Amino acid sequence: MLRKSGRLTDEDPDATVWTKLARTTLDGISVAPIGTPADLEGLATAGRPTREGAWDIRAQYDGPDAKAVNQAILADLNGGVTSLWIQLGAGLTAADVAPALEGVDLSIAPVVVDGGIEGAEALAALDGLHADSNLGADPLAVQLRGGAGADLGQVATVAKLAQQKGVRGVVVDATAAHDLGASDAQELGYALYAGVSYLRALVDAGLSVEEAAAQVELRIAATDEQFPTIAKFRAARRLWARVLELSGAAEEARVTRIHGVTSRPMLAKYDSYVNMLRTTVASFAAGVGGAEAVTVLPFDSALGVPDAFGRRIARNTSHLLIDESHVAKVADPAGGSYAVEKLTDDLARVAWDVLGEIETSGLDALTTKIAATVETREKQIAQRKRPLTGVTEFPNLGETLPERTPSPIADAVRRYGASFEALRDEPAAAPVFLATLGPVAHHTARATFITNLLAAGGIAVEAAGPTTDAADLTSKYAGQKVAVLAGTDKAYAEWGADAISALRDAGAAYVILAGKPGDLAVDDSAAMGVDALAFLNRTREALA
Repeated sequence: MLRKSGRLTDEDPDATVWTKLARTTLDGISVAPIGTPADLEGLATAGRPTREGAWDIRAQYDGPDAKAVNQAILADLNGGVTSLWIQLGAGLTAADVAPALEGVDLSIAPVVVDGGIEGAEALAALDGLHADSNLGADPLAVQLRGGAGADLGQVATVAKLAQQKGVRGVVVDATAAHDLGASDAQELGYALYAGVSYLRALVDAGLSVEEAAAQVELRIAATDEQFPTIAKFRAARRLWARVLELSGAAEEARVTRIHGVTSRPMLAKYDSYVNMLRTTVASFAAGVGGAEAVTVLPFDSALGVPDAFGRRIARNTSHLLIDESHVAKVADPAGGSYAVEKLTDDLARVAWDVLGEIETSGLDALTTKIAATVETREKQIAQRKRPLTGVTEFPNLGETLPERTPSPIADAVRRYGASFEALRDEPAAAPVFLATLGPVAHHTARATFITNLLAAGGIAVEAAGPTTDAADLTSKYAGQKVAVLAGTDKAYAEWGADAISALRDAGAAYVILAGKPGDLAVDDSAAMGVDALAFLNRTREALA
């Protein structure tokens, strides 16, 4: 098939097929289409997932007020949620922690709070906290998200308070890097840097390495890229075990609790119900990767504060994976897979190098690397090499967005489809004329391609329908400023030039061709691989 498609020449050896079918991640890691035993030669595995049974189903809350959060918490607990994650600063303050948890048996449901030292003290003031609760000290994540410079002394203060309460005190929230656009290795490298920084601060404050390690919980983002996400969680555990080994921690202490959170940037505001599919794959991958706790963000999180339906679907996603699909029955179901083991090892090595760069040059080195990754990802999305269903592919211009209460957290994250969503937010004032050449069977492929492409930029079309010649085509033209030709190569050769001339004479100021233009005198064209974002902006300018 590769030779027939031209991707391989007759002179290329058969072994080249592996290179042609491999894909390269944003970290520059080559992923072969099929793993082989040779991939694992010389690899020593460590830090395998150790979770036994179901993961902790953790729900997230960020507003809009304590009463609403309390109602959501009680509904979630009745629906099977097993732990709670409260984020302050988006409508909630430290004073809201106790009211939000009113009626909750804190000895059964662990609570994690994100809110600096004030939030930590508010949670610590409550009695009977479950041992898996966490006071949430994480000043480096606050700094990375654009907050004040990190005060590592805060970490030691909160950790000692946590020890008194018999809970954890520190979260390493690597989603802070992920939300900025970091690759998988960059996210892991940051997690290691933050974790090491906190270990040093705690040891300097008088804790042993083992005591310091027991205070730390990692938080990692899970995306809808299934195998890379599985590998990322497995690599995180391996890397953290290596950090603790080098720190001199006893072998039995070289473990941590990993909290997986479905990615915020991958969620889409438009066609938001597709987010259910994205979060299902992401939570599956986090669970298979060994996460002890998994948060499935509601599908409507990108729109604002999720409603009751969104929260129910989110918690039931984990229930279905655990109770119906039995995903949690095996501790490390991906273990032994040649491809996953190789990807885990490759990712761990790149992440370790990222840690070294940050240790040498500081967080500025990370932000520089993230910026380059964002540029690469944006280019791939613009060219639709990373398709986003409902945003860059198969958009529905007639969609009415569900209404939700605005959320500062939803607005703070730049989603992968943000550039296209911005165009959809302000649809083009006028449609284009879709000049379809020939019968439906002849023009439908390119007409569908260009219609979907234009819709991704908020541009509607008015189609001519079946046509026979240039005169028939222009008889259906209604004075639109922009016209787009869609037909077969044969039709373009036979009467494309006549159609273009007739449309210009009829008043079309800007003519686009669906396909490669060849010798036709058009103003623009669009074929597979086009920079869709640039094309859409040019078209909107022509319409304006």
